[in-house]
Amino acid sequence: MVFEFELRCPITADLGLIRDLVRLHGRHSGLPDRRLEDLVLAVNEAVTNVLDHGGKAGIVTARATDGQVVVDVLDFAGLLTHDHLAAAELDHTASSGYGLWVIQHLCDEVVLERGERGSLLSLRVRDRSPAQGPANAPVNSPAHGRDRDGGRSLQTARS
Repeated sequence: MVFEFELRCPITADLGLIRDLVRLHGRHSGLPDRRLEDLVLAVNEAVTNVLDHGGKAGIVTARATDGQVVVDVLDFAGLLTHDHLAAAELDHTASSGYGLWVIQHLCDEVVLERGERGSLLSLRVRDRSPAQGPANAPVNSPAHGRDRDGGRSLQTARS
């Protein structure tokens, strides 16, 4: 018998606990080890950004759906913008600042929605490696859409 459950926990400075909870949820949801560790690292980076650059408060929610795990990281302050995601790049001379770049390269899809509740960063990881996708699919293809509140929603997808 398989039990589906949703993980929901407050953002705290106890990053180890959040990593353990996400790892437990992802493992229960059937993510292979490599994809599981990609997700755990991406969530760690997103939560660290809330603590270091955001409002220091929010909620992490994880759920499994259609062969993927989706983790939503809600920052109540709503400081993360689409410009931050678009500008994320790897600076080999910097000792920090890799978080958003890492998130976008580890996840199959990253979606940012901004609204009254804050900034909601949704991280999607499929249960297969992106390298197993179609050979002609782009590795990183941004697509823009509208979120529920009428604002811009940036999506970065990996096939």
